[in-house]
Amino acid sequence: MKRIFRNISLIMCTITLTFVGCENKLETVNNDSNNNETESEVISGSINGHDYIDLGLPSGTKWATCNVGANIPEEYGYYYAQWDETITKSEYTEYNIIPYRYNLDYIRGNPNYDVARKWGGSWRLPTREEIIELMENCTWKWTTQNNVNGCKVTGPNGNSIFLPAAGGTNGEWVTSAAGIFGCYYSSTPGKDTWIWGFDFSSCDRNINECTIDGPRSVRPVSD
Repeated sequence: MKRIFRNISLIMCTITLTFVGCENKLETVNNDSNNNETESEVISGSINGHDYIDLGLPSGTKWATCNVGANIPEEYGYYYAQWDETITKSEYTEYNIIPYRYNLDYIRGNPNYDVARKWGGSWRLPTREEIIELMENCTWKWTTQNNVNGCKVTGPNGNSIFLPAAGGTNGEWVTSAAGIFGCYYSSTPGKDTWIWGFDFSSCDRNINECTIDGPRSVRPVSD
């Protein structure tokens, strides 16, 4: 029973990718040894010890080079099983996850709920609007960087970030979905007990409402 519960969130994250097909097609490269990218990202600056890249977006939003819990762009980092949690767990069960919060509201920048605030400075979770901006103003390419599958996201100014396809976890091991798709949180609540996030795979990328109980990766941003 526990294992079934732990996998519900991953299934919910996968449903969107299954039904939308390849409507938002990505530029792709063959993931063989000849197409394994190794170039370094152009770092624009650092905030409180964490590097960011200016993609030349209209809002000026700065995107971090790494996920929370990662030291380099290709590392998956930590997974968070619930939208408003700021700690990781060794195991995720129905007994230590509160699957729904009442009075859902924006958690942007709130240190009690926004895990990106653990980086200090002005770091926070991206909003739904900032994810839309990233989708609409950047070129997304499914690729392999330093032997890790993911998306290279290139902004209007030619700078880029790498988002690893980290899949999800049930608290005991990374699922087989790692390397196949990525699921990331935003700070924006959806309807009822859903929240906004974004997913991508080798053939599509989506902004969608998803369950609040993850598990998902976090890529911080700053104004």
